[in-house]
Amino acid sequence: MTAMTCIKSRIMPLRSCEDIVCLRQTTRSWMVEPRFTLVEQTKMMTATSELARNAVNYGGGGSATLELLEENGRTGIRVVVEDQGPGIADMEQAMSDNFSTGQGMGLGLGGAKRLVNEFEIRSEPGKGTVVSITRWK
Repeated sequence: MTAMTCIKSRIMPLRSCEDIVCLRQTTRSWMVEPRFTLVEQTKMMTATSELARNAVNYGGGGSATLELLEENGRTGIRVVVEDQGPGIADMEQAMSDNFSTGQGMGLGLGGAKRLVNEFEIRSEPGKGTVVSITRWK
Protein backbone atom coordinates (compact mmCIF):
# COMPACT_ATOMS: atom_id res chain seq x y z
CA MET A 1 0.00 0.00 0.00
CA THR A 2 1.39 3.38 -1.05
CA ALA A 3 0.99 6.36 1.23
CA MET A 4 -1.04 9.34 0.12
CA THR A 5 1.10 12.26 -1.01
CA CYS A 6 0.03 15.89 -1.13
CA ILE A 7 1.48 17.33 -4.37
CA LYS A 8 0.46 20.90 -3.60
CA SER A 9 -1.88 22.76 -1.31
CA ARG A 10 -3.34 26.21 -0.92
CA ILE A 11 -5.31 27.84 1.89
CA MET A 12 -7.95 30.33 0.76
CA PRO A 13 -10.14 32.67 2.80
CA LEU A 14 -13.92 32.31 2.76
CA ARG A 15 -15.46 35.62 3.76
CA SER A 16 -17.46 36.73 0.71
CA CYS A 17 -19.15 35.63 -2.51
CA GLU A 18 -15.97 36.64 -4.35
CA ASP A 19 -13.99 34.18 -2.22
CA ILE A 20 -16.44 31.40 -3.15
CA VAL A 21 -15.99 32.18 -6.85
CA CYS A 22 -12.19 32.21 -6.45
CA LEU A 23 -12.30 28.81 -4.71
CA ARG A 24 -14.48 27.38 -7.51
CA GLN A 25 -12.11 28.69 -10.19
CA THR A 26 -9.02 27.39 -8.42
CA THR A 27 -10.62 23.98 -7.87
CA ARG A 28 -11.47 23.75 -11.56
CA SER A 29 -8.01 24.84 -12.71
CA TRP A 30 -6.37 22.23 -10.46
CA MET A 31 -8.60 19.53 -12.01
CA VAL A 32 -7.69 20.35 -15.64
CA GLU A 33 -4.07 19.14 -15.73
CA PRO A 34 -4.80 15.67 -14.27
CA ARG A 35 -7.57 15.45 -16.90
CA PHE A 36 -10.64 15.16 -14.72
CA THR A 37 -13.66 15.07 -17.02
CA LEU A 38 -15.97 18.06 -17.28
CA VAL A 39 -18.61 16.09 -15.33
CA GLU A 40 -16.09 15.32 -12.54
CA GLN A 41 -15.05 18.99 -12.45
CA THR A 42 -18.65 20.16 -12.29
CA LYS A 43 -19.55 17.77 -9.47
CA MET A 44 -16.55 18.83 -7.38
CA MET A 45 -17.08 22.54 -8.03
CA THR A 46 -20.78 22.24 -7.13
CA ALA A 47 -20.05 20.43 -3.86
CA THR A 48 -17.25 22.90 -3.07
CA SER A 49 -19.57 25.87 -3.72
CA GLU A 50 -22.25 24.46 -1.43
CA LEU A 51 -19.80 23.96 1.44
CA ALA A 52 -18.11 27.33 0.94
CA ARG A 53 -21.46 29.11 0.81
CA ASN A 54 -22.49 27.40 4.07
CA ALA A 55 -19.26 28.60 5.72
CA VAL A 56 -19.79 32.18 4.53
CA ASN A 57 -23.55 32.41 5.14
CA TYR A 58 -23.95 30.35 8.32
CA GLY A 59 -20.46 29.91 9.77
CA GLY A 60 -19.44 33.55 9.75
CA GLY A 61 -16.71 32.87 7.20
CA GLY A 62 -13.71 30.63 7.44
CA SER A 63 -11.16 29.06 5.15
CA ALA A 64 -10.76 26.37 2.54
CA THR A 65 -7.70 24.20 2.06
CA LEU A 66 -7.33 22.85 -1.45
CA GLU A 67 -5.02 19.85 -1.94
CA LEU A 68 -3.85 17.96 -5.01
CA LEU A 69 -3.26 14.35 -3.92
CA GLU A 70 -1.62 11.25 -5.30
CA GLU A 71 -2.21 7.73 -3.98
CA ASN A 72 -1.57 4.35 -5.60
CA GLY A 73 -1.18 5.92 -9.06
CA ARG A 74 -4.38 7.91 -8.90
CA THR A 75 -4.88 11.65 -8.53
CA GLY A 76 -7.33 13.34 -6.22
CA ILE A 77 -8.55 16.77 -5.28
CA ARG A 78 -9.46 17.42 -1.64
CA VAL A 79 -11.18 20.53 -0.34
CA VAL A 80 -11.46 21.08 3.41
CA VAL A 81 -13.85 23.86 4.40
CA GLU A 82 -13.62 25.11 7.96
CA ASP A 83 -15.48 27.73 9.97
CA GLN A 84 -15.74 28.79 13.60
CA GLY A 85 -19.47 29.44 13.46
CA PRO A 86 -22.30 28.09 15.60
CA GLY A 87 -21.80 24.50 14.45
CA ILE A 88 -24.51 22.03 13.55
CA ALA A 89 -26.82 21.06 16.40
CA ASP A 90 -28.65 18.23 14.57
CA MET A 91 -26.32 16.46 12.13
CA GLU A 92 -28.94 13.92 11.05
CA GLN A 93 -31.35 16.69 10.08
CA ALA A 94 -28.62 18.70 8.34
CA MET A 95 -27.63 15.67 6.23
CA SER A 96 -31.20 14.86 5.19
CA ASP A 97 -32.36 15.70 1.68
CA ASN A 98 -35.41 17.66 2.76
CA PHE A 99 -33.55 19.98 5.14
CA SER A 100 -33.10 23.48 3.78
CA THR A 101 -32.53 26.92 5.15
CA GLY A 102 -33.96 28.32 1.91
CA GLN A 103 -30.90 30.34 0.90
CA GLY A 104 -28.43 27.78 -0.52
CA MET A 105 -28.28 26.02 -3.86
CA GLY A 106 -30.83 23.51 -2.61
CA LEU A 107 -28.23 20.73 -2.52
CA GLY A 108 -27.48 20.71 1.16
CA LEU A 109 -24.81 18.63 2.81
CA GLY A 110 -26.39 15.35 1.66
CA GLY A 111 -26.33 16.48 -1.95
CA ALA A 112 -22.71 17.59 -1.67
CA LYS A 113 -21.85 14.19 -0.21
CA ARG A 114 -23.36 12.38 -3.21
CA LEU A 115 -21.23 14.42 -5.66
CA VAL A 116 -17.85 13.32 -4.27
CA ASN A 117 -15.98 10.08 -3.56
CA GLU A 118 -15.12 10.85 0.07
CA PHE A 119 -17.00 13.04 2.54
CA GLU A 120 -16.22 13.70 6.19
CA ILE A 121 -17.85 16.20 8.54
CA ARG A 122 -17.11 17.24 12.10
CA SER A 123 -19.17 19.83 13.89
CA GLU A 124 -19.63 20.90 17.45
CA PRO A 125 -22.24 23.43 18.53
CA GLY A 126 -20.50 26.67 19.45
CA LYS A 127 -17.18 25.61 17.91
CA GLY A 128 -17.77 25.43 14.17
CA THR A 129 -17.72 22.88 11.39
CA VAL A 130 -15.07 21.17 9.27
CA VAL A 131 -16.08 19.37 6.06
CA SER A 132 -13.62 17.46 3.88
CA ILE A 133 -14.52 16.30 0.37
CA THR A 134 -12.34 14.38 -2.09
CA ARG A 135 -12.81 13.45 -5.73
CA TRP A 136 -10.50 10.81 -7.26
CA LYS A 137 -9.53 10.40 -10.91
